[in-house]
This record gives sequence, C-alpha cells and structure tokens, in this order.
Amino acid sequence: MLTAQSLFGAAAEKNASDLHLIVGHRPVLRISGELYDLDKEEVLTEASMEKILSQIVTPQQMERFRIEKELDLAYANEGVRFRVNLSWERGHISLAARTIPQIIPTMDQLELPPVVQGFTELSHGLILVTGPTSAGKSTTLAAMIDDINAKRRLNIITLEDPVEFLFDAKQSIIRQRQLESDMVSFAEGLKHVLRQDPDVVMVGEMRDLDTIATTLTLAETGHLVFATLHTFSAPQTVSRIIDVFPPHQQTQIRLQLAMTLRGVISQQLLPRLGGGLVATREILVNTPACANLIRENKVEQIKNVIQTGAAIGMTSYAQDLKRLVKDGLLAEEVAENYLLASSDAQK
Repeated sequence: MLTAQSLFGAAAEKNASDLHLIVGHRPVLRISGELYDLDKEEVLTEASMEKILSQIVTPQQMERFRIEKELDLAYANEGVRFRVNLSWERGHISLAARTIPQIIPTMDQLELPPVVQGFTELSHGLILVTGPTSAGKSTTLAAMIDDINAKRRLNIITLEDPVEFLFDAKQSIIRQRQLESDMVSFAEGLKHVLRQDPDVVMVGEMRDLDTIATTLTLAETGHLVFATLHTFSAPQTVSRIIDVFPPHQQTQIRLQLAMTLRGVISQQLLPRLGGGLVATREILVNTPACANLIRENKVEQIKNVIQTGAAIGMTSYAQDLKRLVKDGLLAEEVAENYLLASSDAQK
C-alpha cells in the first residue's frame, strides 16, 4: 500500500535527490541525475494521491492549495527532511519533493574555491548564488552560512520558503523564519529585519521586484546579505536584477547594485565520471572595473572581466569545465553539450 512514509523512506534509503508523484504513473526517484520508476509500487490514482497528501498536508494547507493552485512546504520522515511542492497537472495533483541532507556539508566538501570562502569573511555587501532548478544553490548557501556560524560571533537571520537546512547555533545565533508561518512575504520580512539587529541575512529567493529592491537596500545599509536567483550565469544575473525594475528606476538600481554587489556564484550540477554529480561554477568578483561596467550599463562586457580575472579567483563556465575534464571528473562530451545548452539559455 502506498503511504507517505514508505515513499519518502524509499527516497531517503536510495539516496535520491528528488521524489515525483504523478497520478497515472508509478512513483519516480531521481538518483544521480537520472529518473527511475519504483517498479514494485502501484500506479498512483487520484484516491491514493489524496491519501498520501492527507499524511503530510494540514487541512488549512490543502484549502490554501486548492485556492492558490501551488503550495510549498517542508516535511520530515524518520529524521530526513524534504522540500515539497504541490501543483496541478491536467486537473490532477502532482507532487515533487527534494531531499534535504541531514548534515550541512562544509565548503571544503563542496569543493568551493578560496575566493568563495573569502565571501563569508566580508562585513557587508550582497552575495548571490544562482543557477537553474536542481543546481545545488540551497546546499552551497547553507555551507556558507554554517561557515560563518562556526567562525564568527554574529546574529544571522534567514528568510526561507520553506525552511530547509536546520542550523545549530555555534559561535553565532541564528533565527530561521519561514514564509506564511513566520512572515507574510519575503519583502515584508526584509522590511522589518532591521529591527532584529542582524549582521547577516539570508534570503531564500529573490523572486519579485519588492524583494529584490529591499534586499539591495539591506545590503546598502551595512549588512552582509546572501540570496539566490534562478539565472544561468553571472552576467545574466546582473541583467535580470536591473531589468526587473521599470526603465525610470534602472539607472538608480545600476548604481546601487554596483556599490553593494560583492560576488556571484553561478552553478550547475553535471554527471560525474564514475557516478554521482559534480558542480561546475562561474564566479564573478565585483571589482572596481566590473562595478564600472554595471554603472555604465555595459553588462555584456562582464564576461570578459570574468575570463581575465583568474588571478583573483574569477572563473567562467568554459574555464571551469575545462578544469573538470582535465581532472578526470567530467566527460569532454558532457562539458561540450553543457556549454552549447547554456549558451542557448542565455540568448
């Protein structure tokens, strides 16, 4: 019999990154980037899906889901946490769940370069972790926050939807606030966070104009701010932030972004030779030359700054993919295909 406990338990047991439940299909797991049916399980019906949801969703959440047609929540099964999204598909409920590792990996375990580790030592400014869905953004962000937590005595506040990694206070104190249960919106949470004496603020996702505007202002007022964005590259990230504002505000936003941005880490997970996944990253450090390009609306030239900035830790996707192939971590064909795909995505 299909139950939430058995399905989420199977995802944890098989080290799956994702669980997919779709009416008319058997349950599906994503393992090392590939999708696999749970062949021994029955095909999901409307009734079995409703029963599974009744085990993980409160009546209040279900009522909101039926009105808003989308719902994000956190769910724990035998100590393993999942980020769950519910949506509708041709009149049927669909579920996608992402496994959240129980232990926050260190920056060394994620093979984050020294320049990224240096971002955690800053006193103020904006650090962005970007990439498409399933690129490991939340894990990278959690590793950076936990590094600060372990080494510095600061007040850290996170705004998340939902709360994913659970931090234990070490040197720092940490408050983790969840959308809906702890705040009305990211923008509202950010507006009031200054009254909570923060040193470091983590914004789970800059998803709208108000959140982006408030995040920039917060970084401008002397706080260290970390946030994520669904963009494919560092230059595209800068363009996306500016373009979300109306034309009459963009000059001001370029000035603000040039002053507050400290770095961008764009990443993607690719199949590792020998099994598993490996991260490829593009890293931008906002040097005076880069800040000048942002102010002068010459964002397309940031790519050249990245390609020539190896001495201070910058790297482009092309350069990083070449390194991964040379180190025997990535097949050359995979690297070439990704470069083509990412080039098309950025057009």
